[in-house]
Amino acid sequence: MSTVTAVPIPPVRRAYVLWLVAGLLIALVAGVALARAGSTGVVTTPSGLRYQVLKAGETKTPSPTETDVALINYEGRLVDGTVFDKSQQPTPLPVAGVVPGFSEGLKLMHKGAKYRFWIKPELGYGDRANGPIPANSTLVFDVELRDFLPEATVRQMQMQQSMMGGMPGMGGAGGPAGAAPGGR
Repeated sequence: MSTVTAVPIPPVRRAYVLWLVAGLLIALVAGVALARAGSTGVVTTPSGLRYQVLKAGETKTPSPTETDVALINYEGRLVDGTVFDKSQQPTPLPVAGVVPGFSEGLKLMHKGAKYRFWIKPELGYGDRANGPIPANSTLVFDVELRDFLPEATVRQMQMQQSMMGGMPGMGGAGGPAGAAPGGR
């Protein structure tokens, strides 16, 4: 016959168990707080563009494409807060005519949306300086997409304006004396 020998386990003090439970509860609360602090809504795309939706806009409308011209309000800053560019009025920009990170961000937006973009140097100006922007700078943009039009529509509108601009009384070359070309 085999006999089982019981090895007595010394009792654990109640205070140790209470400390263990208290420590686990504190870790749980800290984990939840950390998770909430980290959920700022910042998304990173596969290319490395980071963006945050400040206002969603009209989600049932399409987004701009590479061949569209976007009408936007924007402010561009460096990560230290230095503003290097800001629109004074809604500004038309060809989606394909800006740095890759800005173009990628515009194509995510819907009319009426406001986004913040963090554009890493590889999606911005890279290792070259551009005016007040130092080389290897991360760019921060707040962008509001007011509207966008296909590039072909914009060209057609420009052609119509230039054709009308040469006619007397239409503000072009035959317009009021002293008027600057383009209305400036």
